[in-house]
Amino acid sequence: MTATGARHYTQPAAYQSVPGGPLDLDTALYDRIAGADRTSIDQFEVPVRSGRAWEVPAGAIVRLSSVEGPQVGDLNLWNLHNPRERFWAARTRQLHRSSMTTHDRFWSTLPSLRPLATVIADTLADHPDAEVIHDLLGTRCDPYINRLLTGNDVDYHCHSNLTRAVQQHGLTEFDIHDVLNVFQFAGLNADHEYFMDTCPAGPGDHFEFFAEIDLLCALSTCPGGDLSVHMWGPEAASTEEQLQHCHPLGVEIFTVDEAALEGWQPPAIAAYEGVHGRHGLSAAPFPQS
Repeated sequence: MTATGARHYTQPAAYQSVPGGPLDLDTALYDRIAGADRTSIDQFEVPVRSGRAWEVPAGAIVRLSSVEGPQVGDLNLWNLHNPRERFWAARTRQLHRSSMTTHDRFWSTLPSLRPLATVIADTLADHPDAEVIHDLLGTRCDPYINRLLTGNDVDYHCHSNLTRAVQQHGLTEFDIHDVLNVFQFAGLNADHEYFMDTCPAGPGDHFEFFAEIDLLCALSTCPGGDLSVHMWGPEAASTEEQLQHCHPLGVEIFTVDEAALEGWQPPAIAAYEGVHGRHGLSAAPFPQS
């Protein structure tokens, strides 16, 4: 299935930075980090239809892997020390594209607006449909939309998995946010409707990102598995049928050789100091009509 429909637009990207600006990434630095000697400091699997949260120190690498077969994972990121700063999927797709791959960055919410992490490896980057793999257009499945569309309560959803995963870190359902759908094949069809198709990842495929700051990460193994069967609509599969298409996902965290980090430093929060932002709320109250 082709991903983007019949019509292609040629307008330039709306969000661009000056040469040498924040969107002009030092790719040589990140390629050096990706290829540097590394040491595994933690490794685990996220079982089917579940979620897990974990901490990552700045300067470390996280690898998400397809273990046994195709499986979609829903990923959230937060600043470990201030979870109000979290991954901003909408701004990320404006600054990069509607899916993520090598050298794209996970941008954070206002008022910080800085890269939380940078993608340094993607084994599906050369896939024929790479432009719609690791989807940023859609968000996590949740029991509320399931009730809306079907009239039924079903507990197997990524929103629920992520909520349970972060509770031990002091976060709640209100902290769960729009995700990166790792390994997900999704886009807009010819009628500009959102679609999902079978996950193309196989055993050994992986997606790696470099932590720019100390992170809290959470990953859900989507209860829809590889999304080869529909979750909603007249052809929707039962939860038992979906389970047959579910696999675990692997997570591994690495530290890298210090020499590879030469020239890198954690990014500062946005430098904006105007009176209509966080620095001027008391000095310039919202105008009254």
